[in-house]
Amino acid sequence: MTPELAVELLKTLVMQAVSLALPFLGAAMVIGLLVSLFQAVTTIHEQTLTFVPKALGVIGMLLILMPWLVRSTVEFTASVFEKIPQMAQ
Repeated sequence: MTPELAVELLKTLVMQAVSLALPFLGAAMVIGLLVSLFQAVTTIHEQTLTFVPKALGVIGMLLILMPWLVRSTVEFTASVFEKIPQMAQ
């Protein structure tokens, strides 16, 4: 395996991981911001109020994005398998 191929593979792996995690992190961040704003306005400071909406939002995103997540992961895995002959050289 050449260093260029290793760097390219690592770069695509990191980009794949970021692109798969970004929707979940974004949803949790937006929900957390909205809940924090609600808590600041109403002076309700309950810890479960921040956890439950984030958990439900992430689970909802998981259900909605599952086909895209699986398709993207399968395409990435297939592209890595296609590069195996180049790695063996």
